[in-house]
Amino acid sequence: MSEPKYAKANINRTFIKAPIETVWATLVATDKALPFFFGSICETKDGLKAGASYRMVHPNKKVAMVVGEVLAFDPLHLYSHTFQMTNIDEPPCKVSYELVEKDGGTEFCLIIENAIEGGKLFKEMMSAQGFIGSNLKALCETGKPAFTGRMVGVLSPIFGMMAKKQQRIGNWPLSK
Repeated sequence: MSEPKYAKANINRTFIKAPIETVWATLVATDKALPFFFGSICETKDGLKAGASYRMVHPNKKVAMVVGEVLAFDPLHLYSHTFQMTNIDEPPCKVSYELVEKDGGTEFCLIIENAIEGGKLFKEMMSAQGFIGSNLKALCETGKPAFTGRMVGVLSPIFGMMAKKQQRIGNWPLSK
């Protein structure tokens, strides 16, 4: 069996007309559903920091949608982690969020690395980049997610019911 081929890093840039502090605080919130992350809530045992395990859970708290480990956490500038979708049987990729202060706002860069080229995770990540950027932008600029983020919120109970058994939160404990 041959080794999988990994896709080149993919970078999505979004300019957000909000202070870097606002964008950062919104991006790393762990106390509420995040519309730009498809309505999931980020959970950790000891907060977001390098080496910490995290999971993104459905608002019903019964489904783990994503799990991983924080690789780098440099407030206001860099948050990087592994990213494994619990409904896809593929190795995790690496996701990084870089923030740079620009005149009148913040440049938000979403970087996807180490995903298997053509794999399910790669396809999901490529299609999610625009959604994440546009909903983070809308939330930081207006206090409300974009229309697509609001629709995810409305449909969230249905998504929770459609989750696979393998995604049950008990299957994905926080290890650190």
